Amino acid sequence: MTFLTIVSRGLMRRPVRTGLTLVGISIGIAAVVMLVGFSRGFVKSWDSGMKVRRTDIVVNNLGSGLAPKPFEEAVRDRVAAVPKVAGTCKLFVDLTSVEDASMMIVSAREWKGFSWDNLKIVEGRMPNDEKEEAVVLGMNAAEVLKKKVGDPIQIDIAELKVVGIVDGGALVENGSIILSLPLYQSISDNAGKINIIDVRAETGMSEDALHQLCTEINKVVPGAKALIAGEHIANSEAFRLMNAMSWGTSLLAVVVGVLGVMNTMLMTVFERKQEICILLAIGWKRVRIMKMILLESALLGLFGGITGVVIGIVGVKVVERLPAIEGRLEPDLSVSLFATAVLMSVAVGVFSGLYPAWRSSRLNPALAIQG
Repeated sequence: MTFLTIVSRGLMRRPVRTGLTLVGISIGIAAVVMLVGFSRGFVKSWDSGMKVRRTDIVVNNLGSGLAPKPFEEAVRDRVAAVPKVAGTCKLFVDLTSVEDASMMIVSAREWKGFSWDNLKIVEGRMPNDEKEEAVVLGMNAAEVLKKKVGDPIQIDIAELKVVGIVDGGALVENGSIILSLPLYQSISDNAGKINIIDVRAETGMSEDALHQLCTEINKVVPGAKALIAGEHIANSEAFRLMNAMSWGTSLLAVVVGVLGVMNTMLMTVFERKQEICILLAIGWKRVRIMKMILLESALLGLFGGITGVVIGIVGVKVVERLPAIEGRLEPDLSVSLFATAVLMSVAVGVFSGLYPAWRSSRLNPALAIQG
């Protein structure tokens, strides 16, 4: 009988108990995959939106909220005057309820600014000018709101007209309601206010040079902060809080898995006490006994991790289709996340098996002669 045969027989000794333990680990790992995948996807969605708009640097005042705080639009002129800034575009982006949708992105953009350039008309047309009481909808936003070209749409106290459906090239763009900045400033009573400045740097600048440009911009905009486009969401207080909550909730579920594995392995040691003593009596070293128990618990963690990743993927696909999420958020289900989840599960198994392994190695070989 080989070492691995003994290990596998130990796991299958109580298949129901082993199965329930795997379920406990799997739920914890599925929670990691789902919650962390969605939090990473939030950053990825906004980052892709910046890339399709060819935005290098974002200037905003994003505190603890999901939408940046407003500031004077005259700040844009100071940013535009900074050397190596090739272009700027003013925006007012808000997250608000629109008709039956509880949370929509409303993106008000400087008329004829470069943030309109990536929008490709799928149906209808663009607004005629900045004063026309009209909006264009990203493809996903149109589906969520159940709107087509020519339909009215209520934003705050104003009733506007949908004149076009656009493909913005990124999920965050396709999930947005897009209109001219002056129109939204008037509707929302934010005259002369913006909350984002998109900045294009001179071509060919390295990442270090972009960081230096951010430093120069920050010197002239004390009421806001300039960050490289790929970093502004990841460095926000709101995302850090959301990410911490995701990991915190996931780790609580993982702790339940730790207790489950430890209980299973302790019961295994108790039930196999005579078998372990016989192995010690025939010459097995105590270290090898510990390795046997640790391998069993590690395999529990491995199988639980793989199962948890599968459950997490299925769970994400289900949640993606919920009305509150569909078309607004794309989870980041990367190989690195799956690997992290499985390694975490194996670590949980090994950690949970340490005490049972130590207990098993302390047994007296003389107990082997007891019936």
